Amino acid sequence: MSHPALTRRESLALLSIAAASVVLPAGAIARGLRRSEQVFRISLAQWSLNRALFGGRLDHLDFPKAAKQEFGIGAVEYVNQFWKKKADPEYDRDLRKRCDDLGVGSLLIMCDGEGALGDPDESKRKQAVENHRKWLDSAAILGCHSIRVNAHSGGTYDEQRDRAADGLRRLCELADPMGLNVIVENHGGLSSNGAWLAAVMRQVGHKRVGTLPDFGNFRISDKETYDRYKGTEELMPFARGVSAKSYDFDPQGNETTIDYRRMLRIVRAAGYSGFIGIEYEGGRLSEAEGIAATKRLLERIRDEFTAAAKQPGSDSPEQDKKETTP
Repeated sequence: MSHPALTRRESLALLSIAAASVVLPAGAIARGLRRSEQVFRISLAQWSLNRALFGGRLDHLDFPKAAKQEFGIGAVEYVNQFWKKKADPEYDRDLRKRCDDLGVGSLLIMCDGEGALGDPDESKRKQAVENHRKWLDSAAILGCHSIRVNAHSGGTYDEQRDRAADGLRRLCELADPMGLNVIVENHGGLSSNGAWLAAVMRQVGHKRVGTLPDFGNFRISDKETYDRYKGTEELMPFARGVSAKSYDFDPQGNETTIDYRRMLRIVRAAGYSGFIGIEYEGGRLSEAEGIAATKRLLERIRDEFTAAAKQPGSDSPEQDKKETTP
């Protein structure tokens, strides 16, 4: 497989990513991301606009513009399903230019449909790793810090852990020279078991591997659901990003399924203050209304946390851990 040569600007961008110590643990990353005393920053996941994108009302290349001009959000997370031209560096450079012109930062690409990185068949596992290579190339051109992948596998609990860890490590070895991270979302099956996915992270043991804890994706099967708060707490030590899933809101603006304050205390207790991506999946509100409602809730809680942080003795992770204990 041939791979696009990076421009000088893209090469410098990769060097700057490496220099920014993206391979450090979540707490260290958080300390480097603090700005103006805000305890986290807000990004927009492209899936929040999936109906508009699938319906042709929004073009993939215009997603950064919509994030910035319609929602006032200056950082985006892509989904590979919406690429009209895959493995096309010129297409990616066009998207990068649009982001640069708008002042929008590209954070990560969510990758689906490229095979199971934990496939029981080793040859298929290797092929799945190779299938993700083009998304590493795209992420490098866009200036992302990570690609988000899945840890799907088959077999027993332990077999799936071992197979997923093997595929992820192989992919991390491809990503490392590019200064990119490989992060895993709780996304169904055993990946929605926080203890299992945390064990996979430890077994991979590579400086480029991490997690993308999603507030909502804790359904292991039709018969089994993992505790979302416990799972988030287990995944946060490895987090390189956080996904704020939302479905609906009450008249006070609170999410009706997820206790956002409790979730964000867990996030904060882990020492994380990077980007939290809005991922609206509700049906009652329109996509635009759901994104706006999620943003307002995140901003309101962020303001509360920021104000509390200015009070002596109140910005303690240990205190937050106590508050998140059931």
